[in-house]
Amino acid sequence: MGDEARFTRRLYMKNRERRTKIGGQFAARTIEMLESPAFRVLSLSARRILDRLEIELAHHGGVDNGKLPVTYDQFQEFGIDRQAIAPAIRELVALGFLEITRKGRAGNAEWRLPNLFRLTYRSSKDVRTYGTNEWKRIDSISEAELLAKSARTASLRKLKPQGGKIMNVGVENPHRKPEKHSGETQPTGHGGETHTTLDISGRGRYVA
Repeated sequence: MGDEARFTRRLYMKNRERRTKIGGQFAARTIEMLESPAFRVLSLSARRILDRLEIELAHHGGVDNGKLPVTYDQFQEFGIDRQAIAPAIRELVALGFLEITRKGRAGNAEWRLPNLFRLTYRSSKDVRTYGTNEWKRIDSISEAELLAKSARTASLRKLKPQGGKIMNVGVENPHRKPEKHSGETQPTGHGGETHTTLDISGRGRYVA
């Protein structure tokens, strides 16, 4: 092989390597999963839930699958309507893409806990293979559509996913608005300056 041929081959291999690499973090999904009946019936909100959880997993270095904490506020900040979060999570659990490993807890800020999630198609500490992939158990579009519809409209808090384990979709209040930090207001009256503060009950308290 001549020098020109070797140079051409090296250039070809270098360009080929560039085309098969991604210049940054990425979230891998198999073609089998993308073509599956379960994935094809997912709602837009459910897909965004998966996207946000994959981002969270990347932020954890890819090693905390099963302990991924994402709150309703964070899902909402990502562009998911707050009222659609719980139905989308139920949908993902029922279709076998998601497991809730710890249910959340409602309450005041110091007592509130987020759900912890596991993506079933990614490896985790307790699952050495490339995920448990419960979504593979769904064989047809009609079966997937029925499961998704039933999960989205379920009034019960617990449902049974394809893995057979009873899961809880969490107790965060979807109607709770994101917290805003309150501060002092200082209205000015005719008799001088009056300071208004808020106590923890939300009632105004006037201090001269």
